[in-house]
Amino acid sequence: MDGTVLVADDDRTIRTVLTQALTRAGCKVHATSSLTTLMRWVSEGKGDVVISDVMMPDGNGLEMLPKIAVDRPGLPVIVISAQNTIMTAIQAAEAEAYDYLPKPFDLPDLMKRTARALEHRRRTPQALSQDTGEAERPDELPLVGRTAGMQALYRLVARVMNTDLAVMISGESGTGKSLIAKAIHDFSDRRNLPFVTASASDLLDLEGPARVLAKAKGGTILFDEISDLDHEIQARIVRMMDGQADSLPRFMATCQTDPGRAMEDGKVRQDLYYRLCGATIHVPALRERVDDIPLLVEHFLQRTERDGAPKRHLAADALETMRTYSWPGNVRQLENAIRRLVLTARIDEISKSEVEAVLGSQPEAEPVLGGGDTEKLSNSVARHLRRYFDLHGNMLPPDGLYARILHEMEVPLIEIALEATGGNQAKCADLLGINRNTLRKKITDLDIRVTRRRKLM
Repeated sequence: MDGTVLVADDDRTIRTVLTQALTRAGCKVHATSSLTTLMRWVSEGKGDVVISDVMMPDGNGLEMLPKIAVDRPGLPVIVISAQNTIMTAIQAAEAEAYDYLPKPFDLPDLMKRTARALEHRRRTPQALSQDTGEAERPDELPLVGRTAGMQALYRLVARVMNTDLAVMISGESGTGKSLIAKAIHDFSDRRNLPFVTASASDLLDLEGPARVLAKAKGGTILFDEISDLDHEIQARIVRMMDGQADSLPRFMATCQTDPGRAMEDGKVRQDLYYRLCGATIHVPALRERVDDIPLLVEHFLQRTERDGAPKRHLAADALETMRTYSWPGNVRQLENAIRRLVLTARIDEISKSEVEAVLGSQPEAEPVLGGGDTEKLSNSVARHLRRYFDLHGNMLPPDGLYARILHEMEVPLIEIALEATGGNQAKCADLLGINRNTLRKKITDLDIRVTRRRKLM
């Protein structure tokens, strides 16, 4: 790499790591913990690429992007942030950041993106300034997560937001598919036009499609649970999408099952499937992103407090109980459980027994995308990996995929085996078919917590 990179982050370790890595790669680096200093460097004409944190001691890095665009048109800015919500990704896209990465980031991935930004800078030294007028925005969206799957989802949403591509959003009930659709609309160029959810009853008669189009007025139409619509209604949607009107709306659809499988099973017409899958977004189930549960719990606790409920917090073992629950109803079930706990808790700290009492009364449900008990593990893994690659769009995932995937498989395998054997490492090693010393080393290296508890079998 050849060029000068400006790094702004209040974390000394991150500044040091980036400075060393970029210097070894051949770049000149100026690093600071101050946005004021960064903006002075930018105004002085220094730097070919900026790497900036969002939350800085003297301001918000995202708020500086419009000024950077005016002062230095075409200067690429890579935003890095520990604020792991869809809002951060969307705001970075709206502020025309060159790229966005969540913390903790993958250093080789960031280096590749920096190299592309430097090449982009060389090819396009000037850029047209854009209108930065702000429309009204909601303060926040209940789409929270720092896991890799959710961060990839955020970046994909930001990329498709201002295109006219039809979007198919799949995921189990309660994962937030409709929220994703609404977010894409609310932060797109169509934000000031209507967002219309079209049900089967809206399309039941021959004039239904025309009424829906008139109601949308060129905004966005969402078809909820497309596989539940009969084929005659699906045919009307195809004809609606093929219309030649000057102000056709953007089309989106949600589907609880895998859309490709729904088409193969005859639940979704082939012609409709290909029209709606301009971009595909899969929303992971809550059990696939358990590391996001503490964030979501805190989000819902703060929301209930803002709504006038008492301030509550969860005991550590209560939160752990929530992490290990299957959540068949996903985020919506978690939200309802938190609301109930806030209202019924005896004291400010919600105990493990109170969580168990609430979860014990929750209805069990089979996950729609799980494929059933007879599905081979390899098929389930293959489907997950295809979705993972799809979430990266036209880009490849960061290097080191083999080790990351093995790590994702190895940790839950060992944790569940330890739980099944009551924390007995000798029995766990026998169960797994590995040496006891190997198991101990893996427990240490993977930071797996071992607790003695009732055996599962």
